[in-house]
Amino acid sequence: MSLLISILLGLILILIIALIYYYNKFVKLKNMIDNAWSDIDVQLKRRYDLIPNLVETVKGYAKHERETLENVIKARNMAMSATSIQDKAQKENMLTDALKTIFALAENYPDLKANQNFLDLQKTLSDIENEIQLARRYYNAVVRDYNVLCESFPSVLIANQFGFKKREFFEIEERERENVKVKF
Repeated sequence: MSLLISILLGLILILIIALIYYYNKFVKLKNMIDNAWSDIDVQLKRRYDLIPNLVETVKGYAKHERETLENVIKARNMAMSATSIQDKAQKENMLTDALKTIFALAENYPDLKANQNFLDLQKTLSDIENEIQLARRYYNAVVRDYNVLCESFPSVLIANQFGFKKREFFEIEERERENVKVKF
């Protein structure tokens, strides 16, 4: 009888330890996801702050390209107002496309391409885009680990019990993988 009680207590202790382990792992990954999203937000904010300077620089050289510049500002404002991760990803992809048109536009204006301010803004934006890519990659890796934990046994039982739900990836759209097509 004493052996049976010891075995039952041992099993209960193992279950409690497993519960604590998986719960803490969910909390850790959830916080890592939130932190990674915050890192993406910081880089996006840097990009949002840079865009008005870029548009103003281009305006001075490409006065009759008003529609292109307005589209960039419109895309920026839409991206800034996006709320969900999926909506944010979609709007960011639209902004990236709009920014590509500005740099393609610069090809038609040799004075603009030679302008030091434009070149500095272009380099800064390129650096920010690289940081965004790294932040996205890290975010998606943490989301992947979290989602695997949400769907794996036995952690799926804890996920269901405590309301841990799968998270969305921050993905680029298929059209963003294509080369930019600029028409004048």
